[in-house]
Amino acid sequence: MTINAIVIFLTSGIIGVFVGLLVSHRIAKSRLKNVNAQIKRIIEEAKADAENQKQKAEIKIKEEWFRERTKFEDETNGRRKELEKLEKKVSERELVLNNKENVLTHRESDLLRRERELLSREKVVRAKAERYDQLINVENEKLVKIANLSIEDAKKELLKNLENQAHLEAAQMVKEIKETAKAEAETQAKEVLMQSIQRCAISHAAETTVSVVNLPSDELKGRIIGREGRNILTFESLTGVEVVIDDTPRAIVISGFDPIRREIAKLAMEKLVSDGRIHPTRIEEVVAKTTEEMDNIIKSAGETSVLELGIVGVPPELIKHLGRLKYRTSYGQNVLLHSKEVALLAALMAQELGFEPAIARRAGLLHDIGKSADHSLEGTHAQLGAEIAQRYGENDLIINAIAAHHEEIPFETPYAFMVAAADSISGSRPGARHESFEAYIKRIEKLEEIAASFPGVDKAYAIQAGREVRVLVEPEKITDIDALDLATKIAAQIQLELKYSGQIKVTVVRETRAVNYAR
Repeated sequence: MTINAIVIFLTSGIIGVFVGLLVSHRIAKSRLKNVNAQIKRIIEEAKADAENQKQKAEIKIKEEWFRERTKFEDETNGRRKELEKLEKKVSERELVLNNKENVLTHRESDLLRRERELLSREKVVRAKAERYDQLINVENEKLVKIANLSIEDAKKELLKNLENQAHLEAAQMVKEIKETAKAEAETQAKEVLMQSIQRCAISHAAETTVSVVNLPSDELKGRIIGREGRNILTFESLTGVEVVIDDTPRAIVISGFDPIRREIAKLAMEKLVSDGRIHPTRIEEVVAKTTEEMDNIIKSAGETSVLELGIVGVPPELIKHLGRLKYRTSYGQNVLLHSKEVALLAALMAQELGFEPAIARRAGLLHDIGKSADHSLEGTHAQLGAEIAQRYGENDLIINAIAAHHEEIPFETPYAFMVAAADSISGSRPGARHESFEAYIKRIEKLEEIAASFPGVDKAYAIQAGREVRVLVEPEKITDIDALDLATKIAAQIQLELKYSGQIKVTVVRETRAVNYAR
């Protein structure tokens, strides 16, 4: 029993040990499996974390790269704009230099041409002087032989003849030089005129080309300019005027040669200032609305003028042209008021002379219609007015009166004479064009005084409200050639002593009358 017990005990112990080892092995294996799973999970978490860190790093790098790229592009654009400005300035300076070079080249060629002409004339004068010396000797011999005169008497007679001949040739030469200079001076006159227009701006031009808009405060100036000048650039591009913002307190200046555009800009700016909302979209709305209102105002002004004068059948297009004259001035005189005045005067003349007043009134109202045409069109306002009237179906009487009222074409009807006379009366009456009655009388008297001060003048009259001087000369003292020279001298003296606008025509009249009586 004891041995069996021992064997059984040992067997049980071995089995227990084996079972314990087996259980321990399984426990160890299970723990190992758990450890492996934990390690795998830790590795996966580490990989996921590493991937997140990688993505964050990439995003950060991309953001940094984008910022650097944006900064680089901004700097590059800024430098590009600076380079473009510099290139523009260089181009402008180069253009100015080229223009100056062309002007200098032109003047140099002109000086060379004049020098050649002077040399040529000098040769002609020298040749004529030599010829005169020869003629003097020949004439001396002839006078001594034929008239038995002494040398001194012959010299006096010869010098008198030569003096008359030289005077005649000099007058003819002056005439030729004047004709040549007139033909060559047109191009140079245009250039000088353009330079004068560019460089000069007298007070009268400033009064008729600018409008002032009052502001409630100077703070609005910044809002009118806008960020980076967007507001003021939009306003100027839409209205076609220039907005001048300077240190003048509570005011800005609107500048432009077109009075209608300037009026639209003024009204639109006043609306924007009153409203307070100033931005590009609002500016577009206000300018468009103001332009429409201005069209209605122009149409209303034309219709009112036609109704006041009792004129019927005027086309709507001509009514718009008439309304535009409300914003035109000539020497400070409103053109629409001037046209209405001419219409009334022409109608009165027609009534007194037994013609049709309605035709004269219509022609007088439309005589300056060409001044409403766009400045880009070529031609005088009389020519443009005739074209406009013909385009809208006016009859030939009206068209001729419009085209001829400044004597650019011949008068074909009595109505043309009436309109021209009424235009002169309206434009030249005292007070019509900012000239006092006393100054007007003094200017007329001075014109006649200057013309009568020259020898050989019989009478002098200032006509056409001082725009023409009619000079009557003594025919036995002034020849036809002398008359041309006299007109030149009188015109030069008027330019020297008087100040006036426009031009003054000097007409010298020389006539010979033969009178006899049958008994």
